[in-house]
Amino acid sequence: MTLFQLGYVAMSKILENASPSQTMTYSRFRTLSDQEAAIRRLEAIARSNLHNTLRLLKHNEAHDIKFFRMSSRLIPLATHEDLRGWRYITALKQELKAIGDYARAYDMRVDFHPDHFVVINTPEKEVFQRSMVVLKYHFLLLHAMGIDPTHRCVLHLGGRYQNKEQALENFIENWTLVPSSLQKMIILENDDKSFTLEDCLYVCEKLNIPLVFDLHHHLANHKDENWTNHWNRVVHTWEHSPLPLKMHISSPKNAKMFKSHADFIDPPMFLEFIKGVNGTVPHIDCMIEAKQKDQALFRLIENLSIRSDIEMKSKASFIWVDD
Repeated sequence: MTLFQLGYVAMSKILENASPSQTMTYSRFRTLSDQEAAIRRLEAIARSNLHNTLRLLKHNEAHDIKFFRMSSRLIPLATHEDLRGWRYITALKQELKAIGDYARAYDMRVDFHPDHFVVINTPEKEVFQRSMVVLKYHFLLLHAMGIDPTHRCVLHLGGRYQNKEQALENFIENWTLVPSSLQKMIILENDDKSFTLEDCLYVCEKLNIPLVFDLHHHLANHKDENWTNHWNRVVHTWEHSPLPLKMHISSPKNAKMFKSHADFIDPPMFLEFIKGVNGTVPHIDCMIEAKQKDQALFRLIENLSIRSDIEMKSKASFIWVDD
């Protein structure tokens, strides 16, 4: 029997004025004549983002939500090349520590999903180096929070670059250039355009990287439509992780816009996954990627909790009972 725990992404549709992704453009930053005052302004925005992240964690705890993806935009312009001397971790250490303390106190799993421009398999040295800067930023945030960075950042395999097979090998070759501290942080996800579940398994098994199975992406981009044929391989990629297996759940917006995320989760689609994996592992964390964020999680719980074959273990976790 498997415990399924639900989480959601970055922002709440219920809490007001709680955005963790407030920002300042570099163009705006440059208009501020006093450099020190401009940095203080960035730090004020970052403090607000971190304060709102803590508010989100408290909101989650009130609803037994133990799984949450934090925004990667917590500290605006932190990775900009012209602000490399900015010691943002030192300036924000108290706020960062408060987030980590709360997450640990309530046994919450928090992680990140850096933007698509973080590309390890790129053939361009400059793009690779920029990707390392962004990954280091995420590492520093987790470290300052006091959270073990191991397997806390989800990435896609990258671009096809007109030759998918070579692009896969590029990832493997470039992996040796990734600092070991950042390697330990990374987990990979199958995507909806370029790299299928089987492609990701090929890389994950070679490099001992956990694979985050995205069901929606698989339905949009696959070699073998029956993902259950490969589920045991997915499970094995998590054997050496300190964290439970993680998957992504979203639903197509409609038939014409199949790859786009819907506002909410289609319960039958999710139930098919539940039935297919129940009992294969003790625990699966399911990250909801829906436009309505926590509202989508609450609606899914409403739909599941009235079923006779679902037993709720908390407000956001359950087991499937085969009756």
